[in-house]
Amino acid sequence: MNINKLRGTGVALVTPFHKDGNIDFKSFKKLIERCIDQKVEYLVPLGTTGESVTLTRDEKRAVLDFVVEVNDKRVPVVLGLGGNNTQELVNMIEECDFEGVDALLSVSPYYNRPSQRGIFQHYKSIANASPVPVILYNVPARTGSNIDAETTLELAHEIKNIVGIKEASGNLEKVMRILKGKPKDFLVISGDDALTLPLIACGGDGVISVIANAYPKDFSEMVRNAMEGNFDKARKLNFKLMEITHAIFVDGNPSGVKGLLSVMNICSEHVRLPLVSVGKATLNKFETMVKG
Repeated sequence: MNINKLRGTGVALVTPFHKDGNIDFKSFKKLIERCIDQKVEYLVPLGTTGESVTLTRDEKRAVLDFVVEVNDKRVPVVLGLGGNNTQELVNMIEECDFEGVDALLSVSPYYNRPSQRGIFQHYKSIANASPVPVILYNVPARTGSNIDAETTLELAHEIKNIVGIKEASGNLEKVMRILKGKPKDFLVISGDDALTLPLIACGGDGVISVIANAYPKDFSEMVRNAMEGNFDKARKLNFKLMEITHAIFVDGNPSGVKGLLSVMNICSEHVRLPLVSVGKATLNKFETMVKG
């Protein structure tokens, strides 16, 4: 695919649930249509925000099929598919139907805490197995390990099918080292809503966003303005969303954004254990912020 289609705002889609824990496909359709109508560049199902770790394999397939069907090729779809068992992940990729999927987002192995060489070999195996381009995902706060800038650049230069990284380390100096040394066509994507504007100012390519579930129009417009160099407009939109963007992460993700979406009547606040929904006080705070 043309990776320039992945420059801008991707939405890390939540997976809406009914109170009984089953997937709420009616609300899911509303969410997807709203994101597309309000001009996000692409959709990212089955990531962290989509609670993929508590979905069964059949549910994951149902979610992906549903997103692909509703989207109907209007925007690219980037599938979240990662794990800490490399061979099992390779098997899953080989068994997966990638019809309607444009790229793969794969989180760095968690819990095992592999060395940098292990991380390199893990991603090499994934890239060799994947029929679509692969985006690395570095989120040390969740995985317990960090993909060094040097490892990212080695993967970027040596493995053609690896086309970008979602960087959620919170380290802009590290991001700048990647931007300085990367191949021309390698994407550097923010994995942190709050740092998206400065990352783009450094030369980054956009964001895979949580807050864009709730504010797809404003957040994607902020990103587009920043990428076009219209930083006055971008800053105004960023400041407009800054407080609510912070608020949705206070009680954890995706509990926070689902609470916000419930206040906006887009989907329920329900999550699956071990996550729990935000409390009434937080919902009241969201109501005040939305009305304000």
